Amino acid sequence: MQAFVYCFTSAILLVAGAPITHAAQPIVIASGHGERTPKQPQAAIDPNGNVHVVFGVGNTVQYTGSTDGGSTFGKSAKAFEVPNMSLGMRRGPRIVGTKDAIVVTAVGGKQGKGKDGDVLAWRSMNAGKTWQGPVRVNDKADSAREGLHAMASGEDGSIWCVWLDLRDKKSEIYAARSADGGETWEPNIRVYQSPDGSVCQCCHPSVIVKGTTLVIMFRNSLEGNRDMYVMSSADNGKSFTTAQKLGHGTWPLDACPMDGGMLAALSDGTIETAWRRDDKVYLATNAATPEVLLGRGQQPWIAGTSKGTVIVWTTGREGDLMVRKPGSQQPQKLASKARDPIVVTSSDATGAAICCWESKNGDNVQITVQRIDVQ
Repeated sequence: MQAFVYCFTSAILLVAGAPITHAAQPIVIASGHGERTPKQPQAAIDPNGNVHVVFGVGNTVQYTGSTDGGSTFGKSAKAFEVPNMSLGMRRGPRIVGTKDAIVVTAVGGKQGKGKDGDVLAWRSMNAGKTWQGPVRVNDKADSAREGLHAMASGEDGSIWCVWLDLRDKKSEIYAARSADGGETWEPNIRVYQSPDGSVCQCCHPSVIVKGTTLVIMFRNSLEGNRDMYVMSSADNGKSFTTAQKLGHGTWPLDACPMDGGMLAALSDGTIETAWRRDDKVYLATNAATPEVLLGRGQQPWIAGTSKGTVIVWTTGREGDLMVRKPGSQQPQKLASKARDPIVVTSSDATGAAICCWESKNGDNVQITVQRIDVQ
């Protein structure tokens, strides 16, 4: 597999109407229930080091940002509405930050609930004060109705969006590129079609970008097995490598685990992947090397630093939140009763990492953020 450089498609930081906060210790940054439940925070770090955060509340996308590298955040505000937005179980908005623009995508439709749905893109040219859009990314209407997608930006300002597509009545991996900061999107590319009909129908894909090169990870469905695969392109999506299975083991499963894992890159461009098989999470460098057991759990997320990768996961759908820092073989417990953790690192892959997760406190859903020292 070719070498790539880091990119941040998701992670986290802030939220729902909270005042300015400092992120040196675990902080509850959003809390709500019912129609005001905050869900699925995502973040991106632009080339200037500014942190941009979005999350969903009902059919609205909320935005906040940090101009001091994540030490403080302003009060979040409604960015825009998404009709019947797909939200929860790794569905929800995605965000990237380029030199000039903030771009956010989300899946919504007139009916929702899997009956229809498009990947819709908005962008802000003034640090989140106002938003332009939406622009439809998928060029076949309602083909993104599964609601699962990912997005990443390259060093040249290009943006790639990847999603599960149903235009041919079966789940396939599609992608599209924007070369103008999310204002327009190029014709869609079918990246992968399973010879067995569909890829895994409810696991989100992942993508990272370096210039004209991108690598995509997804959970496949082949011969009754639900294993992770990777593909890459070095020519702006004109051609892709053959899909390669990750790990020497396999997962026979006649169901969808709704767990898509994540990609990251080290400072030397080495790709690392974190993903789930059965009730365990694994780390794999490429398709040729054996996977490394991280521990019991699910919903892993990974981010690259100059020291190595930071990996987080939970021991159950709601369980202990574990983190493995660079240079350590033993994970540490960060919290209890957590779900859907995300981790992100700074744009130069140095310094601290930021982890965020959802948890329940009585009737309320909370989002908590914690800074992780990786020095």
